Amino acid sequence: MYKIIPYSVNSGEVNMQTDSDILDYAIENKTLKPILRLYGWAPACVSLGRNQSEDFLDKSLLKTKGIDVVRRLTGGRALLHSDEITYSFVCPVSYLEHGESVALSYKEICEFLIEKFKKLGIELDFGSKRVSTKFDYCMMVSTGADLCYQGKKLIGSAQCRKHGYILQHGSILYDYDAGLLEEIFGDNIYTNEITSIKEINSDISKEDIINILSST
Repeated sequence: MYKIIPYSVNSGEVNMQTDSDILDYAIENKTLKPILRLYGWAPACVSLGRNQSEDFLDKSLLKTKGIDVVRRLTGGRALLHSDEITYSFVCPVSYLEHGESVALSYKEICEFLIEKFKKLGIELDFGSKRVSTKFDYCMMVSTGADLCYQGKKLIGSAQCRKHGYILQHGSILYDYDAGLLEEIFGDNIYTNEITSIKEINSDISKEDIINILSST
């Protein structure tokens, strides 16, 4: 059982600060119960991994298109947060059976997503590890802890740890604009390697996903 913070839509700066604040709150209060937050982004925003270079970004292009830029607490590569649902999950390392292992804790936390999406008729599994240094866009890189539908990446997650607590957050693609992604990241977007909820089942709404993830 976990505490749920209701879905809200915020700027990238507010979203990342809120995740940081929740992590600090959990640490300061020694919370034992995990905290789950669901959120959206407005305006659209590129988030950079904690140590990722931003040299590839065309800031003037982003400004023209009204897209913000923010840096995450977590590692990994950049994402465009637009037509998606984002989750964040905070818990003590001790809450998880394999909390000390980064790879296994990713999978343990992601199990709740697998179970929830089953209720929507979407069978997810973990992708094979397929890391490439070529891509700046996170969804084109599979770490083995990401969630896929029929071999295509649907949910990309990232994690950080602080004083015995884990923050894991991830992007659930509802829809995407391959042309815009190619403009921003300068990479070819291989649509045979990523998918979205709309591609899987266009009858599933964002509200359906938010409701199922929020149910206990």
